[in-house]
Amino acid sequence: MQWMAIFIAYPWAALVWAAAFAILHTRRGGGTLAMAAGAWLLYGLYEYMMYFRIWCSGDCNIRVDLVLIYPVLILLSIAGIVSAVRRN
Repeated sequence: MQWMAIFIAYPWAALVWAAAFAILHTRRGGGTLAMAAGAWLLYGLYEYMMYFRIWCSGDCNIRVDLVLIYPVLILLSIAGIVSAVRRN
């Protein structure tokens, strides 16, 4: 999951995913898309807090929290995409 490290350097990218899932939700409906949008939005805000050292005042290089967060985001994203495709 090294490729997801881009969200650490560029937290705004997570908000792009949140917006994409939110747009899909408004067009296709479904709770899974709303959950994916909300999860990406919360993660984006969380990552901004880490980026600006609001929640992490010291050395934040070891991010054990991402071991839990990344799989949840990936699963919700896959479920949201599948939900959007099925509603087509």
